[in-house]
Amino acid sequence: MFEVIVLAVALSMDAFAVSIGLGSKGNTKGLGLKAGLFFGAFQALMPFIGYLGGKGVLGWVDDYANWIAFGLLALIGAKMIYEGSQEGIEENLEAITNKMMLLLAIATSIDAMAAGFSLTLLDINAYLACLIIGVTTFAFSWVGVRIGERSGTWLESKAEIFGGVVLILIGIKMLLT
Repeated sequence: MFEVIVLAVALSMDAFAVSIGLGSKGNTKGLGLKAGLFFGAFQALMPFIGYLGGKGVLGWVDDYANWIAFGLLALIGAKMIYEGSQEGIEENLEAITNKMMLLLAIATSIDAMAAGFSLTLLDINAYLACLIIGVTTFAFSWVGVRIGERSGTWLESKAEIFGGVVLILIGIKMLLT
């Protein structure tokens, strides 16, 4: 269960970073709840899709499953670290529409779908794991908007880098066990 909680925190860092950015733009009435619902729902759904896909191919790749999970988590983690270290990724988010939130939710949860494959390797209830990931992301998104209101954008990249490092460490742990 510890791995699921760590995975949930790591996967929520993309949404957390985006939520900080959204909060830093002002006009945040109801935005914490909106971001939490959109990001939390997609972060819960996408790993489940990845889990189902991983379960379907696990029999074929059982001997290599830990290496594949490590590779996926390492790639996702490296991508998050790279994106977190880039400057000038600000967007004009004056009007945060539902369509924009949907696109942001999909974009921030793609890595969760890939990470969902690793759930097939853990001895856990996938439904519970996805629920934990969704609730964690909801909380981090809501808090991210609140932090963004107060701090501006300087925390955005640090959250994404932290999430990337954690995913790589989970991948290494899976490889070694």
